[in-house]
Amino acid sequence: MAQSYKDTMNLPKTDFPMRGNLPINEPKRLDKWNEMDIYKQVLDKNKDGEPFVLHDGPPYANGPIHLGHAFNKILKDFVVKSKAQQGYYTPYIPGWDCHGQPIEHKVETDLGPEKMSKIDTPTLRKICREYAEKFVDVQRDGFKRLGVNADWEHPYLTIHKNYESGNVEIFKKMYLDGAIYRGRKPIHWCKHCHTALAEAEIEYGDEISPSIFVNFKMDKVPDCFDVDELYVLIWTTTPWTLPANTAVSLAPQAEYCVVSADGKNMLMARDLVEEVAEAAGWDKYEILDGVCTGRDLEGYTYTCPIRQDLKGTIIWGDHVTLDSGTGAVHTAPGHGVDDYLVGQKFNIPVLMPVDDNGVLTDEAGEFAGLDVDDANPKIIEWLKKQGVLVAHVDISHSYPHCWRCHEPVIFRATDQWFVDMDKTHLRQDAKAAIDNDVEFIPDWAKNRIGSMVEERPDWCISRQRSWGVPLPVFKCSKCGETVANAETFDAVIKLFEEKGSDAWFTTDPKDYLPPVKCQNCGCEEVEPERDILDVWWESGVSHTSVLKHRESEGLHFPAEMYLEGSDQHRGWFQSSLLTSIGAYGTAPYKQVMHCGFIVDGEGKKQSKSKGNVVAPDEVMDKFGADVLRLWVSSVDYSQDVGIDKEILQRITDAYRKIRNSFRFLLGNLYDFSNDDFVDELLPIDSWMLAKTAKLLDDVTENFDKYSFHNIFRSTFNFINNELSSIYMNVAKDRLYSDAADSYNRRSAQTVLANVLEVLVRILSPILSFTCEEVWEHYPEGMKSDIESVQLAGWPELKDFMPKVNMDAIDEFESALELRDAVTKALEDKGIRQSQAVKLIITMPDEPKFDKSVYEELFIVSSVEFKQGDLAIEIEDADGEKCPRCWNYRNLNNDGVCDRCSEVL
Repeated sequence: MAQSYKDTMNLPKTDFPMRGNLPINEPKRLDKWNEMDIYKQVLDKNKDGEPFVLHDGPPYANGPIHLGHAFNKILKDFVVKSKAQQGYYTPYIPGWDCHGQPIEHKVETDLGPEKMSKIDTPTLRKICREYAEKFVDVQRDGFKRLGVNADWEHPYLTIHKNYESGNVEIFKKMYLDGAIYRGRKPIHWCKHCHTALAEAEIEYGDEISPSIFVNFKMDKVPDCFDVDELYVLIWTTTPWTLPANTAVSLAPQAEYCVVSADGKNMLMARDLVEEVAEAAGWDKYEILDGVCTGRDLEGYTYTCPIRQDLKGTIIWGDHVTLDSGTGAVHTAPGHGVDDYLVGQKFNIPVLMPVDDNGVLTDEAGEFAGLDVDDANPKIIEWLKKQGVLVAHVDISHSYPHCWRCHEPVIFRATDQWFVDMDKTHLRQDAKAAIDNDVEFIPDWAKNRIGSMVEERPDWCISRQRSWGVPLPVFKCSKCGETVANAETFDAVIKLFEEKGSDAWFTTDPKDYLPPVKCQNCGCEEVEPERDILDVWWESGVSHTSVLKHRESEGLHFPAEMYLEGSDQHRGWFQSSLLTSIGAYGTAPYKQVMHCGFIVDGEGKKQSKSKGNVVAPDEVMDKFGADVLRLWVSSVDYSQDVGIDKEILQRITDAYRKIRNSFRFLLGNLYDFSNDDFVDELLPIDSWMLAKTAKLLDDVTENFDKYSFHNIFRSTFNFINNELSSIYMNVAKDRLYSDAADSYNRRSAQTVLANVLEVLVRILSPILSFTCEEVWEHYPEGMKSDIESVQLAGWPELKDFMPKVNMDAIDEFESALELRDAVTKALEDKGIRQSQAVKLIITMPDEPKFDKSVYEELFIVSSVEFKQGDLAIEIEDADGEKCPRCWNYRNLNNDGVCDRCSEVL
């Protein structure tokens, strides 16, 4: 008998499986999207829509994708897909950075020193190109597997000819405007990679360095001190730079005094005497009469013990602080930016006794031939023997390292090419664009990039490497003067467009340059510059090489958005801004959005040695790409985000809840069609429809604000709490037990159909694979000719059937509050099967709805209301359990309740 009743029920029917088996099924949907060319179809559908260009920042093509790549690309996919769903025209051209030291470094390592010593530049560049192209393919497959929509067959690569020519276009404009110059000043130098480094290529880590206090004998004692002989006690943490010393810098307003200790008179800042005495281990010392400010001591000379053939000068600078040391700072303008700048102010010479390998030259005297690291202990020992070393302690401090080899870098003055930040008002104009023209997401990032631009030195754009775009100028073969003008630049642009930048290394300039003449000596022979451009310059000019060069493909300048990691405020965001302001006077983007870094569940940096690395392919092989995408949507991307097995398990649980809710919706709409919508809804149905409309408003607003974690939160709360815990539980009885075409059942199905239409569309940018699967399993009566949910558009309030009554949310609130009280009362009595009870509810106000509404909402046999203070009485239900619907009712002669009898 039970079986026959089951056959009379409207139980859910759908082929949509409970388990997604995503690792197996997602690739099938990728094949489908590829066959139908979903990227092009979306563009065709929205061809008349408002353009929205998210310009892809190029990752390095030097290995498989890691979780940071996946995080970044999925966020971009959220933006692009949500805009496309809303009707925007969204061309998205992925890119790769194929030049630069990371790839060249890897190729050098693979080849080994012997082969590298014999290889010529064109051959090395050919191997680097092949390496880059290999990993472009590897990474492209990885990004596709994530479900990211893009023009994958036509990406931009920085090794493409028309991309390389864009570098020269921007260089030409800025050089001719006077913003680019060649100069000799200290820059970060990697002695292992043999190249200059920009600030964006520096990472910081702790190093142990020697902090030493050394006496420099002054040639004359200042009048304010009454002593016969005087030393200025200097302080430094880089003893290896002492052979380049040409000055000692003091704090201009600080008071300096003479301290007598160990038989010597030493000049130092008065405020640091006690600290120096402790470091030196003086048991007794005396502060002598007399005081001078740092500014008063300007111009006095001394003899540096290491370079006794040279006289140094005492100067002053605002960079000198009294936080530590002696207040008298060893100054070597060839080895530091502050030293260089203060040296320029006082016309102090620049010495550079260190070569490209980080080895001291003959200028360093007896220390010549020593690596700078090896020189430190040797110099300290020598100073000790000379009797001028007052103190030596080792300190741990943050120190710049090369981003590729991770070794400490040095500062050294070399001839390099620079972008002048101030001559053409580049700094000022860039800061104005940051403050006034660009929206930063999150907003506080404006201050971050703003302060970086405000404080940065001139940009060193030359690199002493082989794998990159050549710096497009020439040198006079006779005198070495730079030869560059509009005509030479145009010739190089044409060369690169036709043959690529490899031709720079294989083609004689005579074959592509117009007649040239050195303005200095009149020589007509030139040689091409051998330095290459900084890779940040190269990626930065993508606004021209991609946005402008590919306008025929729907791109435009400026782009609506750049989206990359938070480190790009000193990298790609900034290089793009500076080159765009320098060439066009405007920012290349309207919005800049950044994402944080990936850490483990405890907030620690992921590393292979710690065993806490989560690889995207491992996640997809076990859970599927949609679980990874759901995780991305759940976190505040503006901060560093954590992931581990426990976090992934929680996300998997959330995914199952969402999937099973979709399954419920599909299963209960198997016999519903677009002709079955009802015009008037039952009260709880009206409430659920209004909550769905509110969810749509919230999600639309948060997509517009790119607040994806709030979309996850509001959508999951809606599904888990309002849809599943309340509505689906309540509506099951009507859906399963009422007559198939009854008004009550159709009212519930009307709501479910609206919920399905909204959820499948608003979640499609996030759960792209699952929503496509839902779309494929749509009930026959609701299917359309639209092949993919990505072509279905964004739901709107006007599309809801019937018209939404938003007041239903407030109107139903009191009923839900009463439900909470009923639930607590049932739990307090340990009652789990509420169908077996009846309620007698005393409350101050008259119930707003018919008691049948409350009976359904509370899932009880019956409800009686009385007036008075709130009280809930629970009694056993009258009647018996209906064998068909399991509700407790008075059964009729058919052995079932009246409702079921009528249905049967």
